[in-house]
Amino acid sequence: MEISNPKLPLLGSADKTIPVFGFGTATFPFVPFETTKEAILHAIELGYGHFDSATIYQTEQPLGQAISEAISLRFIKSREELFITSKLWCCDAHPELVLPAIQKSLKNLNLEYIDLYLIHWPVALKPGKNYPFDKEQDLLPLDFQSVWEAMEECQKLGLVKSIGVSNFSRKKLETLLATAKILLAINQVEMNPIWQQKKLREFCKEKGIVVAAYSLLGARGVFWGTNRVMECEVLKEIADEKGKTIAQVCLRWAFEQGVSFVAKSFNKERMKENLGIFDWKLSPDELQKIDKIQRGYFALEVTANAAPYKTPQELWDGEI
Repeated sequence: MEISNPKLPLLGSADKTIPVFGFGTATFPFVPFETTKEAILHAIELGYGHFDSATIYQTEQPLGQAISEAISLRFIKSREELFITSKLWCCDAHPELVLPAIQKSLKNLNLEYIDLYLIHWPVALKPGKNYPFDKEQDLLPLDFQSVWEAMEECQKLGLVKSIGVSNFSRKKLETLLATAKILLAINQVEMNPIWQQKKLREFCKEKGIVVAAYSLLGARGVFWGTNRVMECEVLKEIADEKGKTIAQVCLRWAFEQGVSFVAKSFNKERMKENLGIFDWKLSPDELQKIDKIQRGYFALEVTANAAPYKTPQELWDGEI
């Protein structure tokens, strides 16, 4: 099934683009392998072409199997029709562990290359520490330069097509850019009508870095999430006037901000519904109303008194 899914150009890789709308695979608590695989397979059938995974999500293997089955079922002709993102978890954010981590992800996915590979957080964990971890004991500073150099080497080897980061502030991006030989393509961050990330988006636009938004609907239902997005009266009013869902309004808003974004739903009706955002627009008045929504943030925190960053403000360098 063909759907309209515009693409954005990526820096650091010749003629490479990323589909604007990605299908998220993160769930918490984790769901069974088969549930994840079937949801991804249905998403491929619906026409989703961009899939966002990560080592820590435990979704690389079901994603890889879904891709194989989608080819067998002729939902797609080849893997090249899909854009696959995965991420370097913090316990592997050490220069000597980057290559083995990517090789493990490729094995999990049963792929020869990953389209986009991201440093998941601007912190490291003690090697071998997964999730959950002790925030007071296990978090370590990230060696930005050496870890990025290891990421660059993996791109040179052809294991990944593009490299980027996730959850990086402007200041941390500047630190990375100061020594980077291959420009980072993406900064994936939490972004929604409550936490709009305006200054960060302006900085990334200046540098040619694509912003990819996650938790567009507020990550409702998980311990770091909030109901503030889906219960926002402004968004409800706009949705009612448009005859759309609040989710569709949030997704359309993100599209009109010029960012890439991922959204996760394993509900078949909502998966199809979420795709219906490219044939209508928000009016200037509606965009202005969203722009004036009271701000807030609710990020998953990797902060603690004994950690590299003691508070969310430190993690985000005062940008929240």
